[in-house]
Amino acid sequence: MPHIDVGNDAPGILGLMRFRPETADPLNALAEALLRAPGAPGSLSRGERELIAAYVSRGNDCTFCTNGHSELAAQQLDGGMSAVRRVLDDHDFSALSEKLAALLTVADLVRRGGREVTAEAVATARKAGATDVELHDTVLIAAAFCMYNRYVDGLATRLPDDPAGYRGNAAHVIERGYGG
Repeated sequence: MPHIDVGNDAPGILGLMRFRPETADPLNALAEALLRAPGAPGSLSRGERELIAAYVSRGNDCTFCTNGHSELAAQQLDGGMSAVRRVLDDHDFSALSEKLAALLTVADLVRRGGREVTAEAVATARKAGATDVELHDTVLIAAAFCMYNRYVDGLATRLPDDPAGYRGNAAHVIERGYGG
């Protein structure tokens, strides 16, 4: 049962954003910048960024964000949902680039605590080809999703009645963006 009455039936963060639209705009703008905006040449793809968000959300045990961002990653990555599930459920990075695997490790360290990120983890990511922009974006995605996850779960938001709703919402975000 949700901790507050948001006055609508939208699940997860969607209901919270309808409840407080003045906070929705900056939160959506941050998600748009982190997950969809073009990066530096050769930077992480949208699907890879969504995978980082899903991975952090899984580590934080946030069902709504895990499912939503898993679907977004699956719709934008080769291998679809089975590839995403291998990473999230089995922690199997074997099909990923060495760089993305190293960045997921950095993201998980951020999830545990910012000071958990070691010079060794950063050096491993750099050795695998990660740029300063990609390291920056990975750390910020992980930190932001710790916030988003705690926002959604801290108010005990409801989950969608039909899990297929995640697919429809993902298609909408891919086409129109966050807040679109």
